[in-house]
Order: sequence, then structure tokens, then C-alpha cells
Amino acid sequence: MSAQQQYSFFESVEKSFDKAAKFTKWDKGVLEQIKVCNSVYRLNFPIKRDNGTIEVIEAYRVQHSQHKSPCKGGIRFSDGVNQDEVMALASLMTYKCAIVNVPFGGAKGGIKINPRNYSVYELEKITRRYTSELVKKNFIGPGIDVPAPDYGTGEREMSWIVDTYTSLKPGEIDAAGCVTGKPITQGGVRGRKEATGLGVFFGIREVCNMEDVMKKLGLTVGVEGKRVIVQGIGNVGYHSAKFFREHGATVIAIAEHDGGVYNENGLNEEELIQHRNKTGSITNFPGAKTIVNTNEALELECDILIPAALENVINAENASRIKAKIIGEAANGPCTPEADEIFIKKGILVVPDMYLNAGGVTVSYFEWLKNLSHVRYGRLEKRFSENMNTHILGQIEELSGKKVSSGEKEFILRGAEEIDLVHSGLEETMITATREIMHIWLSNPEIPDMRTAAYVSAINKVGIIYAELGIFP
Repeated sequence: MSAQQQYSFFESVEKSFDKAAKFTKWDKGVLEQIKVCNSVYRLNFPIKRDNGTIEVIEAYRVQHSQHKSPCKGGIRFSDGVNQDEVMALASLMTYKCAIVNVPFGGAKGGIKINPRNYSVYELEKITRRYTSELVKKNFIGPGIDVPAPDYGTGEREMSWIVDTYTSLKPGEIDAAGCVTGKPITQGGVRGRKEATGLGVFFGIREVCNMEDVMKKLGLTVGVEGKRVIVQGIGNVGYHSAKFFREHGATVIAIAEHDGGVYNENGLNEEELIQHRNKTGSITNFPGAKTIVNTNEALELECDILIPAALENVINAENASRIKAKIIGEAANGPCTPEADEIFIKKGILVVPDMYLNAGGVTVSYFEWLKNLSHVRYGRLEKRFSENMNTHILGQIEELSGKKVSSGEKEFILRGAEEIDLVHSGLEETMITATREIMHIWLSNPEIPDMRTAAYVSAINKVGIIYAELGIFP
């Protein structure tokens, strides 16, 4: 019987937690407090459909931990939403935020609907009613609980949430910070769309820059020249492929639900998307070999495999056939616990999802800070930096008697825009988190894999708040 059949999602998360807790020093009571969900809000509310019928909507908001405020986590629209799933995702948000040093507690929300079955007007009514119910119970606010997009939601739903919240809290100056993932015009931040894919790239690149780790895997240092396979060409997979290609790696295969394409000389993700837009599928891409069974793409020879689509795609059945040296979990839960055990024996390095795909929440944190400061990143310092750089470069050219080329001059003189600062902050976040996890893992030979080390990092960071700062009455 597989772990997915034997355990609920939340129990599986607790199982991984317990596995890592053995490598920490915390009292059993502290560990129990970290594990449990602090607040679970289940709500039902009616809406009138376009055809005049009344439908009762089931929804949830779970606040897993308030060791840091506010709580943070997305809202998903899916007919698969249930309390166990939302609790599990909320707990993972706590650990994810802790690992990447984002000062939020974990939360998650869900509305049990298939958004394809509702009109835009109906979705707006559902979203606004859900928001008003959260406001009533104090389950949303810039200092309380800050939702974000997730599966089935996006900028549109976030704009409805912030508008509803603002109308119910007139005069609250920081109201825009009640939710992240908003359109730029409503306080969103530039760089949010590519954040998760870029974070995946930064995390894997840092692992590839570690000489000892690469030597153990039989690989050269750096991402340049590495053969990469990406499963899933949605937002995360697309941007992961894009950044790897732009930094010298060769994306040899890309797979989707209806098949994949392979070219040992490399694929261009933008051209592939254009081909899909024309034909409805990525298969039969000119110059590439079509892979009929999408799962076969996962088993091709490569250096880095990036599963960026569904959960549990690598499991006990196919893990032994995986030939990648590094697996970067861009999706949530693409590898099962049984697969992890096989990879440990095979010496394959799994870079875990719980921190690798944290680019979204990291940039959401930057958006929240922007909303609280009420100023766009770069507005205060951009011109100052450009003027100072112009002066310094002018002095260097005058003293040396040489002129810098126009291309280099433009690069040196340019002041940072918002997107530059967001990308820089994300890069710093992912590099620091990777080094912290690797240090924990490599300094304790009993820790079996990087995933367990990531949990240890999270438990220690949350534990120190609960235990050493005297939160217990």
C-alpha cells in the first residue's frame, strides 16, 4: 500500500515532520505546537446562480501557525478542496516561509468549486462573499492573514478581494496589504509572474555551484552545459526552462500531459509555446522528436530533471528508471516518499519543493512590504544611483584617458527598476536558503536527504520562536 493511500495529505506532512524532528533538540510539547493547525475555519454560504437557483458553497481558511504575523497562503478554487488538503498546505506554508526567512506564519484557503463551471459574475460573487465572511471572523488583514493566488485563482480574484476588503474597512491605510498577487495597478509588484520559475533556477544554480556536491554526483560545477528536462510548460515550467536556457544549460526535453518533445541540441520554450498556440499541442514540434508517452520524458538521460506540473508523478513504480542526477521539485509533491527512498539508494539529489518553489511567497512578501511602505521599489534611489554612477564613470574615463563602450556604459549607468530589485531580493533569498539547508545536511551524516534537512531548518526556526522567546503562557 502506498503512502498516499495509507495516509491523508496532512498525515503525510506530519510523517515527514516527525522524520526530521528526530534531528532537532526541541521538547516534545514544542514540536507538537509547531505541528498542529492553530485555527481551522470551515464556512458555507449561499449564492444565486445566473439561472436563478441558489447554491451553497463550501469553503475553508486554515491558519496553521501564528509564530510570525501575519499568516500567509494562497486561496485555491477546486472541486477537490477539502479540510485535510487545506490543513496540509497551510502547514507546508509555515515551513516554506521559515526556510526562506520570510517572516510569515503559514495559512491556506480553498473554495470547493470547479471555476470552469461558473460565469465570471458568479465567480466574483463567490470571491467577494468569501472575503466578507473572512473579514467577519478576523481571518484576513495586512497584519492578520494575507491570502494570495493558488490553483484556479489569479490577479482577477485578488483584485476582487482587495476591493471587498477596502469597502468593508474604510480608512484602513494599509488595506492593499490584505492580499498579494494583485495587478500592478492595485499595488501588485513587478516580477511576481516569473517568481516561482526564477526561484527554481536560483536554487538549482546554487546547488550546481557547490563543488563538493557536484563532485559527488559526477558533474561539473555550474549550470552551463547541463542537460535539463522540464515536465510541464505552464507558468513555472516555462520560466524554469527560460532561465536555464538563458544561462547556458541545454533544455533537451519538455513534456506536457499529451506528450513531449526531445532535441539533444536544445529546445526554445518560447517557440514551443507559439507552436502549441497554433496547433493545440507541443507535439510534432519542428526539429524535435515527439515523445508519445509523456512519462517516458522523465526517464530520459539528463543532468537535471524539473517536474513542474502534477503531484506524485515520480513514485515507487518509475523512480528506479529515473536517470537524472538532480531532481528540482518545481511542482508541489512531484516525488512520493517511496521515490525518495529509491533516490537515496541511487545517489540522486532531490532538491525539495518546500523551499525550491518558494519564489512565489518570497515575492509576495516584497509586494506586502511595498503595500505597507506605500512607495514603489526604486522610486527613491534610481535617479540618485544613475547620477552617482555617471559621475564615477566620468572620473574613471578622465583619469584613465580611455572610453567605455556604449553598451557597457549603458549597463553601468542604469539605476535599478522595481523588477531588478525584486529579482535581486529573490536571488539572495534562494541562495541563503540553499546554503543553510546544505549546511544542515552535510554537517549531520545521519540526515538521509535534503528534504529532511529542509524540515530540520524549518523546525529549528519556528521552534526558537516558540521555545526561547517565551510565547507559552
